[in-house]
This record gives sequence, C-alpha cells and structure tokens, in this order.
Amino acid sequence: MAAEMLDAPATQTLTIGKALNLGLRRAMEDDPKVVLMGEDIGKLGGVFRITDGLQKDFGEDRVVDTPLAEAGILGTAVGLAMRGYRPVCEIQFDGFVFPAYNQIVTQVAKIHGRSRGALPMPIVIRIPFGGGIGAVEHHSESPEAYFAHTPGLKVVAVSNPVDAYWGIQQAIASPDPIVFLEPKRRYWEKAEVDTSATPEPLFGSRVVRAGDDVTVLAYGPMVKTALQAAEAAAGEGRSLEVVDLRTVSPLDLEPVYDSVRRTGRCVVVHEAPVTLGLGAEIAARVTETCFHSLEAPVLRVGGYDVPYPPSKLEEEYLPDLDRVLDAVDRAMGF
Repeated sequence: MAAEMLDAPATQTLTIGKALNLGLRRAMEDDPKVVLMGEDIGKLGGVFRITDGLQKDFGEDRVVDTPLAEAGILGTAVGLAMRGYRPVCEIQFDGFVFPAYNQIVTQVAKIHGRSRGALPMPIVIRIPFGGGIGAVEHHSESPEAYFAHTPGLKVVAVSNPVDAYWGIQQAIASPDPIVFLEPKRRYWEKAEVDTSATPEPLFGSRVVRAGDDVTVLAYGPMVKTALQAAEAAAGEGRSLEVVDLRTVSPLDLEPVYDSVRRTGRCVVVHEAPVTLGLGAEIAARVTETCFHSLEAPVLRVGGYDVPYPPSKLEEEYLPDLDRVLDAVDRAMGF
C-alpha cells in the first residue's frame, strides 16, 4: 500500500472521510510509534469506515480493536504516551466520550504540567461530532466547549477534506494532546486535495469567503451552512465575509478582528447550545477588542438549550441558512 500511495497523483478528489483515512495512513508510515485505538476500528474499519484497511496493512498491534470502554481507551493511551508512543484514540460517537471525560480532563490535559514538562502527552482524540445524520440519542452532540474550557487541551474542528488530510497528520505530530473533531454529516463531501502541498498552520483561522457587510464565523459542520447563507445573502445584495475558525482552542482571532473592523458586524454560528457555547467567548473577545468598530452587538446562532432531540425533530434544532440570515438581518437592523 505504501508503494500505491507513492504512485498516487498528488492532487486527488477526496471526501473528508477518505482524506482522514489517507492522513492516518501517512502518519503511520512516517512514524512507527503512531498507534490507533478504538471500538471496531480494526476489522470493521470504524462505523464510518475512517480506518478502513489500516489494520490489514499495519497489523493488530498498531490498529487496536478495544473493548467498549472509553475510560480504558484513554487510560491506556496515557500509559502509551508516557512510553514514547503517539496514540490516536477514536471515540465512536460524540456522546460516548463522557465515560472518558475524567481521564481526558484530569490526566491527559494535566500530566505535562504536573510533571514539569518531563512527560509530553502526544495523544489525539478523534471525535465525530454534530448532528444531521438521523441518529438516536448520544450520537449527535457537540461537546467542544467542555474541552475548549480545559487548560492543557487543544481542540481542532475541521470542515473540509484539505484540513482533514493535513490536520490529522499535524495533530499526531504535535507534542500536545488534541481533541480532533470531525463533522460526521460532512464525511462524504468532496474537494480537491493536493497531498504534496505545504499545509497551512494547524492552529489558524481562515477567511473562506470575502465580504464587506457582516462577518460570519463558523467551524466544523457549520462552515458549509455559513457559506450557503452568504450565497443566499448575495442574491439580496448583501456581502457576508465567512471565516472558518478551524481551531476552537486556541482561538486565532486576529483575522476575525481584521474582518470585524471592516464590516462592523459579527455573527457566530455553531451547532452546540448557545448558552456558554464557543460563541459566548468569541463574542466577548470581539467586543473587547473591536468595541469602537462595532455597529451592532455580536450575535450568536446555535442549538437550543435542550437535550439533542429525536431525529424527526433535528432539522428544527440545527442552525440552518434561514436562522443565519435572520441573525444577519438583525445585525444589519442596528
């Protein structure tokens, strides 16, 4: 398979899921200390087939099918990281991460500091997150704020195949523990990926559509929604600038500040409930830094403050184009 990768064209049309698969493969080829762990990730290739074929090519010692025990997966990863390995842990669905929450927050996030820098924790925790796939309870949640609030953790949220391919490799190479969020309803969306390119820095935001009237911020699955809103707004004569935050901890807000100083208006979009979500932190920082440039309050669009609903109701729960455009209208109304 390594020879096949070398023979593959540098630019390929990939889905997010396939980009992750190839990124994991390349990381495992480059570093024999990279070990994948998770439920059904080996022979099955994961419920979303992200690890398809990797156990066959790298063996059961490097692609490990674990018991259904998230706390055990992360606890084992801590020990492996202490011995010089680079564990990549898959949490099968977002809502299943909470049995491992104690390990992540009290061990993974703190050991580097607790050891005065002697013990790095190069652990990547892959979490398919967000709704939109018609799943049952605990399969459609957005837990990013829990982890972004935890010092010692970094949190990445990819939105496209290019960032998926390069981002997973950069996360694995990082000496710090990273929660790597993958938008599960976007797994099958495609884009051109140049596998020979020089990637952008992992912890940086990016303007993905230029505009003049309102700055719209999003990450993960909501980037596409924000771009759809910008396209619809253009038909009404409004120009939205869309920024893909890409990383929610640390936040790279300098491009955001530059944008808001020009537009004077800002809307933050995420799937997670609005109360104490990432939008609240971003709104506070934008207000503190760009106060004299703002023509309107920073507005937030997110999920409602209720548990994630049954699949028949999820389209009512999830932020959509209309809710983003409504926030844009309100921002323009000030």
